[in-house]
Amino acid sequence: MLIRTEDLWKIYQMGAEKVNALRSVSLEVESGEYVAIMGPSGSGKSTLMNLIGCLDTPTRGNYYLNDRLVSQMNDDELARIRNREIGFVFQTFNLLSRATAAHNVELPLVYNGTESETRKKKAREALQMVDLEDRATHKPNELSGGERQRVAIARALVNNPSLILADEPTGNLDTNTGKEIMKILEKLHRQGNTIIIVTHEHDIATYADRILYIRDGGIEKEERIKH
Repeated sequence: MLIRTEDLWKIYQMGAEKVNALRSVSLEVESGEYVAIMGPSGSGKSTLMNLIGCLDTPTRGNYYLNDRLVSQMNDDELARIRNREIGFVFQTFNLLSRATAAHNVELPLVYNGTESETRKKKAREALQMVDLEDRATHKPNELSGGERQRVAIARALVNNPSLILADEPTGNLDTNTGKEIMKILEKLHRQGNTIIIVTHEHDIATYADRILYIRDGGIEKEERIKH
């Protein structure tokens, strides 16, 4: 089992008030699965995404990633897990504006100390996987929105992570470009990657094999998608 959460809670103290952003979430995701998390604004889906992505820690409960109890890890250990195990794709792309596409893709490898030649080779391979090797020397302002998101996907792939987490990956794109991005994620899933997407759009969620519906901080229901 790649991901297992047991009775996961996230409680925020807002002045005198306690806000239960997540309430007793228990879920499992197997290696190679494609899962969508859906829910209205404020439902807890982003909080759950942040916990799964090791960007935050739960107030209580256990979170296992690859059989390791990451909910008890300190910040340095979490940073290592994020760098090695998880590839992130964000709605806003989060690319460095002055860096080329290739250098943006290399960044996770820079952080983990991979030597230069290996970095360049892996970045080239990752850009090939998203059909963008011919744009390697272009900077973000020379790329379309769809191309920028493909660079972000290549960056998420470059470390060969256990998990790709995509937060509203089509949120800033027009419908046709969004479909192209979803086709790339579909291709990566067929190649064996585990993918979790967070979206509020049902037609985007149906690309996944399974949809988890979050409401008021808990999993309300689950839907299996037949393709």
